[in-house]
Amino acid sequence: MPRISVALRTGAAQLQVAGVAQARLDARLLFSAATGLSHEDIIRDPDTALCPEHAAAYAAMIARRVAREPVSRILGRREFWSLDFEITPDTLDPRADSETLIRAALELIEDHNRPLRILDIGTGSGCLLLALLSELPRAQGAGIDISQGALEVAHRNAERLGFSERARFIACDVRSTNWMHQIGEPFDIIISNPPYIENAVISGLAPEVTLFDPYAALAGGEDGLDFYRMITISLVNILCPDGLVVFEAGAGQARAVRVLLHKAGLVTLDTHTDLGGVARAVTGRFEG
Repeated sequence: MPRISVALRTGAAQLQVAGVAQARLDARLLFSAATGLSHEDIIRDPDTALCPEHAAAYAAMIARRVAREPVSRILGRREFWSLDFEITPDTLDPRADSETLIRAALELIEDHNRPLRILDIGTGSGCLLLALLSELPRAQGAGIDISQGALEVAHRNAERLGFSERARFIACDVRSTNWMHQIGEPFDIIISNPPYIENAVISGLAPEVTLFDPYAALAGGEDGLDFYRMITISLVNILCPDGLVVFEAGAGQARAVRVLLHKAGLVTLDTHTDLGGVARAVTGRFEG
């Protein structure tokens, strides 16, 4: 059986040949998951031989990553806002860029102890809603999604993270004309990372996206703005006075999203950049 150091070098080399950007890091993360050994264990005992079971598990994970399956998909979990989320093929893989929405919302909520009502449109794994609930102790929320599989994942995440009593999840399709009637109460905060990629460019994205993220969670129509149009025409019907809207936007889309929010009657529009300098979150308020 190979030694730890040899297995790690071999795995990283395979990933590098496959075009994986962070080959050494991914190899180490998969090795830890396959063996249960921490980074400190690996450094301390690099010459220890792997047992056959660990070697086989690691080889299988490396093969999946060579096929460009993301590490998060292989492990079935992703950290978001310092919380651990289960993800499955039914859910989008949460990106760090989306944490910009949480930061923007928290900056604009003056009193974090208010009993706020939150709606997460296209909830997926529930990461946006549950991240906000982790920071707003008296808030309650609803997450809606067209995918029953995603709703089941979101519900499990809420239970495991301790938010099941403050979060509910509803099957709802914003493409239907009466979707807002399915969720009832008006909300103080509406947050959403809708599908916003132009349909024609999806096939040219990285394999980690095109092969493993749900197409329905990516495809935003011919110009990427279809879901913003569907949602914004109904905002005034489901927002409380002074209600806050926080949308994620793709690169170069922030201005168009702001225009749609303005047409919907929202004011104090602003954009918030992610760590890469991209205008990622668009916010606005409904004066009522």
